[in-house]
Amino acid sequence: MRKLTIEPLSKEAFAPFGDVIETDNSDFFMINNGSTRRYHKLATVETAQAEDKAIISIFRAEKLEMPLTIRMLERHPLGSQAFIPLLGNPFLVVVAPVGDAPVPGLVRAFLTNGRQGVNYHRGVWHHPVLTIEKRDDFLVVDRSGSGNNCDEHFFTESDVLLLDPHQ
Repeated sequence: MRKLTIEPLSKEAFAPFGDVIETDNSDFFMINNGSTRRYHKLATVETAQAEDKAIISIFRAEKLEMPLTIRMLERHPLGSQAFIPLLGNPFLVVVAPVGDAPVPGLVRAFLTNGRQGVNYHRGVWHHPVLTIEKRDDFLVVDRSGSGNNCDEHFFTESDVLLLDPHQ
């Protein structure tokens, strides 16, 4: 079983999978009579069809037991999906490039700094939300509309991966 190396999340490293949503080193302009910085368009909501809507939800996630055997990844072919931490806690991100199925050797793991969110582009394979706190809340921006927008891929036993944030 291959152990995933957990990388610090950065815009450059995450670019093949989506956007890092953060203010650090991001452009802004002043609004509200100069009292507010607007970090404009840090990510783009992607939808596949004109009748689709961008929606905002809150996910309350429970911590999974670690080390975690990664047995499946999912993707959303009809829209992007963004996760923004509400409580300032770091969280884990496991992703694989767009394709018919995730390739185990191309799966990557990232650790956010608690002030970064992620926006998975359409079709990017990813693990469901991975909090490292007992419970955590995330603002989620994704797509609502007709059609199946969640595909799941389950790895064969020989392709499962190990995620161990303690190493």
